[in-house]
Amino acid sequence: MKSFRYDRDFAVVDTTAGKIRGFEHDGILTFRGVKYATARRFHKPEPLPRQVGVTDAASYGYVCPLLKQDEPKGEIFVPHRFWPQDEDCLNLNVWTPALDSQKRPVLFWLHGGGYFAGSSIEQTAYDGHNMALHGDAVVVTINHRLNILGYFDLSDFGEEYENSANAGGDDIIAALQWVHDNIEKFGGDPDNVTIFGQSGGGGKVTTLLQSPAADGLYAKGFNMSGVLGLLDDAKGSGKELAEAMMKELKIKTVKEMEKVPYADLAAAYNKLTPEFRKAGKYVGGAPKANKHYLGNPAVYGFRKETSHIPLLVGSVFGEFTSFGPPVFNKHTMTEEEQKNVLLKYLDAATLADLTKLYKAAYPERKLVDLIRVDTLFRPPIIEYVKIRAKHSRSTYSYIFNMDQPIFSGLCPWHCSDIPYVFRNIELVDYPNGSAYAEKMQEIVFESVMAFARTGSPATALLPAWPACTEKEEHTMVLDEHSRCLTNFDHDLIPAAEKAIMPVFPKIMADLSGQTQH
Repeated sequence: MKSFRYDRDFAVVDTTAGKIRGFEHDGILTFRGVKYATARRFHKPEPLPRQVGVTDAASYGYVCPLLKQDEPKGEIFVPHRFWPQDEDCLNLNVWTPALDSQKRPVLFWLHGGGYFAGSSIEQTAYDGHNMALHGDAVVVTINHRLNILGYFDLSDFGEEYENSANAGGDDIIAALQWVHDNIEKFGGDPDNVTIFGQSGGGGKVTTLLQSPAADGLYAKGFNMSGVLGLLDDAKGSGKELAEAMMKELKIKTVKEMEKVPYADLAAAYNKLTPEFRKAGKYVGGAPKANKHYLGNPAVYGFRKETSHIPLLVGSVFGEFTSFGPPVFNKHTMTEEEQKNVLLKYLDAATLADLTKLYKAAYPERKLVDLIRVDTLFRPPIIEYVKIRAKHSRSTYSYIFNMDQPIFSGLCPWHCSDIPYVFRNIELVDYPNGSAYAEKMQEIVFESVMAFARTGSPATALLPAWPACTEKEEHTMVLDEHSRCLTNFDHDLIPAAEKAIMPVFPKIMADLSGQTQH
């Protein structure tokens, strides 16, 4: 029988901002909606004043307001939780096995959604209970400011807005500071914090590596499908957009813009930015390089000050090409039928060349899966690992390659690995149709926990997994026959990117059933 306890004087922790009370369920103490800072709109976060009495921490806090309404669709692929929104969203959640002095590894989760959407509890699989229970670790997930609240450059309007372009990043650093100052009381080790995130959360891992103010607040980084050109830095000044928004809102100053209801602010932004984006002008919604954030390492290089930080980075085989129902069943098709599907997008000579490279990299896969080879994340990851490994001896690479039991076996899609990392396949529908899911969960989870403890993802469940070098990317291919391969797809990926990207929109439309073959 599972345990539960929620009492007046039980699970009370005295933090730097006052006492908070959580609850215990099935051996794990949980604290939800814990405020870590406060902030005025467009300004950097500030420490919380100390609260009197005991603050209840049994309810999740507000999530950052979004620019548009969430649409509940695709829930089989990525099951969500939708939550009340408010600008008072600088809060975090903690799961821990005990309030003792064990100094467990701390895993600090950064949610996806780019820099404009998402939340700490948005995906069902973000729950930290099982990771804390089975990994004997402390898990923290955070909310921070997003979109125009977190990434809107107003630096031309005065020193107080100097880093408004990276206010969301400052929030994350403030949360890390809270962890540094308080997590020991939750049984965690402030000197062993692993920052990890997927998609936009993986991008935020990189921004922290490039942010001097975060130095010393984390020990390791784990970037899941977060190296992507679409998550690149914002460029230019936000002055023109801000002035256009003020005109639309019928106000004259940024001070007034600080007080405009968020719904009106978002409406003005949504109305104006399509033309700004079309003209290649600044629209915010992403970090901007300055003295606080030193920019995308693909452009500026990694900071040498973080070269000692072990980094685990990777992606999944299909990423965006595996969303939505396919219009064919690869398991019932002949090789000739699969070839004919590919010939709708590639000429015969190109297909012949790609087929050789593809079969060398993925001999176990069906030919038609070539159409799903990820050409958005994998190319920049190869370069990212190369740049990083030049100055670091602890950069590890992986690719999640196990098909999931949807539509007779679908290549893994963007986010499909998250339940395995959190040890939460029981909370998500799709893994439960695969006989190998529990074993894959054990392999992935144990590697993540080994990395959090030691800085290496190697375990007895996998073959040898060496760190990458500048010339050799040792990639752990995670599937039913996991193996570590060196530069295994370095010929395939550039060729696939060149051939597939020009027809990528048509491929995506066809694979999602929007058009007919």
